[in-house]
Amino acid sequence: MTGLVVNSATSQLVIIDMQVKLASAMPLDAMQSVIKNCRILVQASNLLAVPTTVTEQYPQGLGETLPEIKQFLSNNKPITKTAFSACDALNFNQQLHRDKPQTMLAGMEAHVCVLQTALALMQAGKQVFVVEDATISRNSANKTNALARMRDAGCLITNVESVVFEWLGDANHEAFKAISKLIR
Repeated sequence: MTGLVVNSATSQLVIIDMQVKLASAMPLDAMQSVIKNCRILVQASNLLAVPTTVTEQYPQGLGETLPEIKQFLSNNKPITKTAFSACDALNFNQQLHRDKPQTMLAGMEAHVCVLQTALALMQAGKQVFVVEDATISRNSANKTNALARMRDAGCLITNVESVVFEWLGDANHEAFKAISKLIR
């Protein structure tokens, strides 16, 4: 365990199943907020050289990653999966950085793929931070329950602004102005 504070040098970001058809099943206002927050996380990770991994659950049925997020993924090819836990997907564990013990999780659905991935990462010895305002479920009660389960299992529940400012660490950081603009 590296501590309770997120550190860009020891972090990696995992965006789970932020896909077009799945997004259309979510509550609209909440979904727009989650898209915005995932976009902020991805852009900040790019600015701070935090590795990002993206998954897609059965893309033939649920579509590709949302264009609002995909445009910031540079050459990151999503890992396709049918398993609910990303840890059970082919190539997922190989893409995780062994020297980055802190894993930030965001995406959907909180009570299915995010939950199962978080629990599996915890079992694998990762320190898991679930970015609450960048996760969603169709039913808010399911998200609330999933966050409680993840917290009880030892995951740290956080939010986008906490993550990006902890990644920065100091207002004198060269990326401070660019990241500040992202959250306005």
